Amino acid sequence: MENNTEVTEFILVGLTDNPELQIPLFIVFLFIYLITLVGNLGMIELILLDSRLHTPMYFFLGNLSLVDFGYSSAVTPKVMVGCLTGDKYILYNACVAQFFFFVAFITVENFLLASMAYDRYAAVCKPLHYTTTMTTNVCACLTIGSYICGFLNASIHTGNTFRLSFCRSNVVEHFFCDAPPLLALSCSGNYISEMLIFCVVGFNDLFSILIILISYLFIFITIVKMHSSEGRKKAFSTCASHLTAVSIFYGTGIFMYLRPSSSHSMGTDKMASVFYAIVIPMLNPLVYSLRNKEVKSAFKKTVGKAKASIGFIF
Repeated sequence: MENNTEVTEFILVGLTDNPELQIPLFIVFLFIYLITLVGNLGMIELILLDSRLHTPMYFFLGNLSLVDFGYSSAVTPKVMVGCLTGDKYILYNACVAQFFFFVAFITVENFLLASMAYDRYAAVCKPLHYTTTMTTNVCACLTIGSYICGFLNASIHTGNTFRLSFCRSNVVEHFFCDAPPLLALSCSGNYISEMLIFCVVGFNDLFSILIILISYLFIFITIVKMHSSEGRKKAFSTCASHLTAVSIFYGTGIFMYLRPSSSHSMGTDKMASVFYAIVIPMLNPLVYSLRNKEVKSAFKKTVGKAKASIGFIF
């Protein structure tokens, strides 16, 4: 285990070398990032301001929005700066920090989605015991546990990746500091590092996916047993947004990280990473707001209060 490095900075190649595409890419990423900020921070503000949203489901959703804001901010601003100014350099310590926070927030989201699946199970399958099952202490423990697992996982991956020597090159064939392109630069034996990533990511994803699948299996059985079509429709509607978010998150993540290194193509990885690291944080608040009557109602109420306040001032 070599602990030295011969580089003090990395060069992020970015998405393309074509100078004509840099400004259009900057505009696209700026637009996505602004929607991400407004969507996620707006969702958090709505949940805090509207007492009707002070429930376990929206408690988890508020934390999900915070995490989406976090891992988008770990990646997107640096990408935009690179597109606008052509500055592709990133200091070694900045690369470590970007890697750490990206992995931490991604892992937290992974466990939060599993916690939200359990919450939906309790709401649909045991509605009479929901308030005693999903207490404030239970929600707090699930959320704190998600953050602990996320930052512990990030510490393991960061230590595992940056313990290696980067003496071949400092050119990262990617637009941010991620594990596969960094391991490709190492002149140390990285088989153990790749296997550790595969095993840890696999365990985290498998554990969360199992919780989600088991929860939805019980939800499906409960819905099938319902005699009221209105009840079935309501049960499906409460789970639809979460299922959409889960499908997008895990589908892209499994494609990105749980493939053997021989099948990795940097071009394909870049496109998958754009969706995974930049687009998904924008989609989650849209998915939950467009498909949720309570969020729409809270938004209209907040806008109405804002208009009334402005009218009173003038």
